[in-house]
Amino acid sequence: MAHNSRRKPNILITGTPGTGKTTTSSALSEATELRHINVGELVKEKKLHDGWDDTLECYIINEDLVCDELEDMMEAGGNIVDHHGCDFFPERWFDRVVVLQTDNTVLYDRLSRRGYTGQKLTNNIECEIFQILLEEAKESYPEDIVVALRSDSVEDISTNVEMLSNWISSWNPVS
Repeated sequence: MAHNSRRKPNILITGTPGTGKTTTSSALSEATELRHINVGELVKEKKLHDGWDDTLECYIINEDLVCDELEDMMEAGGNIVDHHGCDFFPERWFDRVVVLQTDNTVLYDRLSRRGYTGQKLTNNIECEIFQILLEEAKESYPEDIVVALRSDSVEDISTNVEMLSNWISSWNPVS
C-alpha cells in the first residue's frame, strides 16, 4: 500500500492496447487536474528504451530508466500513469490500479483500425482473452487497490471517469 506525505493520489491505468487507457487517463486528468503520464510517449520523448522490436513494432522499454525518470513525480503524488504493463513499477507508487477491459470483438476492431496485424494483433487479443494484465496487477499490488473496469464504449469511459473522480475526491493519504 502506498503511504507517505503525498496530498494527492497516484493512479495506474493499465490494460491491453486498445482498451482506452489514454482516452480514460486524459479525461480523468482533465476532470481532476492530476498529471497524465503516458509512459509510451515518455519512452519516445526521453529515449528511455533499448531500441526497436521489429516483430512487435514497438520500442523495447528500459524499465529502470522509466522508473528513474518517474521517481520524483511519483513521490510528489497527483499522477495518472497510463501504460499497458504494470509489474515493474514500485508498489509504493500507487494508491489505485485500474485495469481496463474490453470485449474481444470491440478490441479486435479497435486494434485493426490502428493498423495492428499478424503477431502483434494476435498477441494483444490473447492477452485480453486470458486477462493477463488483470492477473499481473493482482500479483504486483495489494488486491484491495486493484479494480477492473469495463471499457467497451464512450459511455463506459464516462462512467469510469466519474467513478474514479469521485474516488479521488474522497481519497485520504495514509501516513
